[in-house]
Amino acid sequence: MFACAVERGIDFCGECKEYPCNDLKKFQSAMPHRIELWGNLERIKSAGYKQWLKEIRENYTCPRCQAINSAYDLKCRKCGAEPSCSYVAEHKQEIKQFLNSKNV
Repeated sequence: MFACAVERGIDFCGECKEYPCNDLKKFQSAMPHRIELWGNLERIKSAGYKQWLKEIRENYTCPRCQAINSAYDLKCRKCGAEPSCSYVAEHKQEIKQFLNSKNV
């Protein structure tokens, strides 16, 4: 996606006149951590990437210990809290299905 954006002279896919293209749709559907891709791109467009980055960090931060976790950390990697963050709380089923399909 980065090379495509550079080639088109844009910073984010949401700025493209072909948004959302088939490549981006395929990319989004491949893994659970991309579930919120469309909303994220719209948020970047409306609020700017600095505000979006602040919000996304909060979305992956453990409410108990403030550690930043990945979309696949069902438990906080630092304190063991479940769920590890608000993203996991919202998308736990999709994440579990993905992890089970990969035998993780």
